Amino acid sequence: MGKVNSQSLLENSTANANQKIAISTTDGPVLIIAGPGSGKTFTLVERIVHLVLDGVKTEGILVATFTEKAAKELITRVSNRLLELDLKVNLNEMYIGTLHSIFLRFLEENREFTRLKRSYRLLDSFDQKYFIFRNINEYIKVENAEILLGDHKVKRWDKAHKLIGLLNKISEECLAADDLKNSNDLGVKALGSLYEVYTNQLSEENALDFSTIQSETLYLLKQEEVLKRLQASIDYFMIDEYQDTNTIQEKILLKLSSHNHNICVVGDDDQGLYRFRGATIRNILEFPHNFPDVSCQEIVLDTNYRSHPDIINFYNNWMSMCDWKDGNTNFRFEKDIKPREDNFINQPAVLKLGSDGSWEDYFEEVHQFIRNLEKEGKLTDFNQIAFLFKSVKNDNVIALANYLEEKGIPIFSPRSALFFERDEIQLLLGALIFIFPNLFDDLKWNVDAKLSIWDTYYSYKVKFAEALKADPKKNEGLLNYCRKRAKEHLTLTSNTNYGFAALIYQLLEYPMFAEHLSTDLKGKKTDMRAAYNIALLSKLLFKFEYLYNISVLGPKNLQKNLQALFNHYLRFIIEGGIEEYEDFDEFAPSGCVSFMTIHQSKGLEFPVTVVGSLNLVPRKQHDEIEIILQRDFYDKPAFEPIDRTKYFDFYRLYYTAFSRPQNLLVLTAKEQEGRGRNPSKYFEQPYKSLLSWRNNSINWSAYSFENIKPANIKHEYSFTSHILLYENCPLQYKFYKELEFVEVRTGGVIGGSLLHQTIEDIHKAVLRGEETSLTDDNISTWYNNNYYLLSKQQRSYLQQGQLDALLSQVLRYRDRNHGKWDRIKEAEVDVSLVKEDYILKGTIDLIKGENDTVELIDFKSGSKPDVNSTDAKDRQVLAQYQRQLEIYAHLVEERTGYTVSKMNLYYPKEEEGNPNIPFRFDRDKINETISTFDQVVSKIENKDFNLGSVAKTEKQCGECDMRFHCNPKQYHD
Repeated sequence: MGKVNSQSLLENSTANANQKIAISTTDGPVLIIAGPGSGKTFTLVERIVHLVLDGVKTEGILVATFTEKAAKELITRVSNRLLELDLKVNLNEMYIGTLHSIFLRFLEENREFTRLKRSYRLLDSFDQKYFIFRNINEYIKVENAEILLGDHKVKRWDKAHKLIGLLNKISEECLAADDLKNSNDLGVKALGSLYEVYTNQLSEENALDFSTIQSETLYLLKQEEVLKRLQASIDYFMIDEYQDTNTIQEKILLKLSSHNHNICVVGDDDQGLYRFRGATIRNILEFPHNFPDVSCQEIVLDTNYRSHPDIINFYNNWMSMCDWKDGNTNFRFEKDIKPREDNFINQPAVLKLGSDGSWEDYFEEVHQFIRNLEKEGKLTDFNQIAFLFKSVKNDNVIALANYLEEKGIPIFSPRSALFFERDEIQLLLGALIFIFPNLFDDLKWNVDAKLSIWDTYYSYKVKFAEALKADPKKNEGLLNYCRKRAKEHLTLTSNTNYGFAALIYQLLEYPMFAEHLSTDLKGKKTDMRAAYNIALLSKLLFKFEYLYNISVLGPKNLQKNLQALFNHYLRFIIEGGIEEYEDFDEFAPSGCVSFMTIHQSKGLEFPVTVVGSLNLVPRKQHDEIEIILQRDFYDKPAFEPIDRTKYFDFYRLYYTAFSRPQNLLVLTAKEQEGRGRNPSKYFEQPYKSLLSWRNNSINWSAYSFENIKPANIKHEYSFTSHILLYENCPLQYKFYKELEFVEVRTGGVIGGSLLHQTIEDIHKAVLRGEETSLTDDNISTWYNNNYYLLSKQQRSYLQQGQLDALLSQVLRYRDRNHGKWDRIKEAEVDVSLVKEDYILKGTIDLIKGENDTVELIDFKSGSKPDVNSTDAKDRQVLAQYQRQLEIYAHLVEERTGYTVSKMNLYYPKEEEGNPNIPFRFDRDKINETISTFDQVVSKIENKDFNLGSVAKTEKQCGECDMRFHCNPKQYHD
């Protein structure tokens, strides 16, 4: 198609009038209130395209989404739209992602202005909680800590959980520890000291958590040089789900956009669900007040393109049941969501599903409802139905899921914390316990010691033993292996060559566990659940070994390690609960009814939505400390009346649930009067007003349910991590990339990383004009710092001779390039590129070539290969490196516009001869390589992991953790 401009595109757009205003209003502050199903993502996509057509560079646009998945969906949809318009734009330069990921990018790009060092550790929510739990004694020692954390009767795990909420609140509200420590309130005073202990620990560990990503970013922006640089590079800001932002996020965003106020925030105050994570609804409600000298455009998207009018009327009426006013202040934007113009069925789209009998009667009623939809021919797939609850960890919710599964209706509910209830996990842990025959004695720290969790471990052992007996012939090899290992561990006299995670991999040789890994990855998610769970267990054990610095098991520390694993680490996870694997791409897997939390369902849509948890009532979410902090320490006075927030949040939560369905909304309850009544008084009138699904007036033949929309996400692929791994062994790709097993045997990479990082330090010093800093002492300091941080991160170490040799290579590289540093053009350039079907990733160093061209240079550790060698292995290695450079050349030309004239491998280890291996730039050869890349990506996307003609080698298989599974007879020991 011919080239278009933003005006002609808008004129011919299918967007409605308000959407067009939102798309075209790009300058100055803009507030878009987007009701459920109002085409918010469509509007955001068109707004981004509009900016690009207006000549805004992609690196000048920042788009923040609520989840990484939403960011990937947005990139995919924008790139597809640009392809439709025949526009060649590299979206990877855009700042797009969650606020946390964007802030992290700021920190990484400006790390020299932060406290962070290279190879820092990012703590996820699990890591943070366990980090605090392991150090809980340091917090308990803080004066008056018991006021906040409770006395000795409160479990350490509960103390850790409580403390996380308090610490995160301090970061998110930008409170200063010193101010808190000076408070007259003893609890607040203790909180300041606790925060100080925590931040000192993070600094010592070179670590960040999600809340301190934000506080570090705010500190970074207080440095004028950095702020001005970012403001000069980013012209337009778009923030989705603004109702779920917190105080510090708003401060950062307003500071970044203060130079031009080109900030557009999008959201729905009625779907503000994350107060418990620090979000504040005032950010969206008060947004226009941030610009007293500038007019803020307010746009409401109130046409729902998702749902039947009955559903829309139901949730509009639900919100009208709450009083949102306090005097003259309204704590909700007035809106009346309208349905799209369409011919809707003349049948009720909101029904009830309940029973006043026993729980089993209720479960059967739910079962019959689903079977009725199936019998009427209304379901093409079980995934058209989603059940939403306040929590899926509730005993009755789990019992309902189990009942339906027993009746042949698969349930997908990864957040139900049933990981340790799954057979494959109990059997694997039972086997692990079995091969440490002294375990229950070793776990005791004195003769009278007793933990209730030991009963759970014993039940795993019994279950494993019974499974062995159930099929002696099938399990003969497994029994022999376990007896052999148990005998060795009983009288361990020297170090093994394995840790706990490696033992799990050894167990995968045997049918009891191996059969789970042969599953078809194109099949049902419930069929793949066991394989994903085993992979998750491998990650948990690997993380344990990282935290406790364990690489092998030995007689000296075996009891200590077993106590750490079973008394602390696994106990912590089991008692706290852990979610199962959840597919990032597929929110409603085919063949399964989804059970999910209302929070989890936010932003999703389902043909049939069944909403439970109707017995609940509004509950207070704040405590005395929060009242004091808000009154005495927050930047702004309290916004919503604190005693009414529980009602506001309650109505917002169920509004979100009621607005998910496209075709049918069902309210469900195990009906009960009196004490513990269900539905509660808040749902009583809406529930009673509905027809039962069994009502004879309902004509089921008139209903029609949409299909779940397939996921449309472009995945990222790099040459080394993906293409080369797949070509070497598709099965390794399946295990490590698709199922996400952790690689335990990953030694040997630290040397290459150390070399790359220190040469990058040299290049960056040169690009800053600091050639005089390239002294032996400075380079040695950079080198030693890099090694310290890398070894701490990877738990991998080099002998002193290896360290000395690598340093001499770096210094030799410096000496060889003395006087030639003007050739360095850019260091570690991100040359990622969004292509039609996937995202191609890579980083490379650039040097100046002849006639305004650039050359690529990639540094390799190890010895320089003989380019004239006839050895097939040498030729294969060089061919792989050449293909990698060809991909980088393609990326550089496509993304940067530079012309590449040459590609180089550089071997700093080479002492006498030329360390460089050049490759001629051949466009036909590059196109051939990219075509091969496309073919491999296609195989990966189609889940084709057939080994085919791939030859297995001892070097390749001998270093693979999965060798016991793939080649069991060869690797018996």
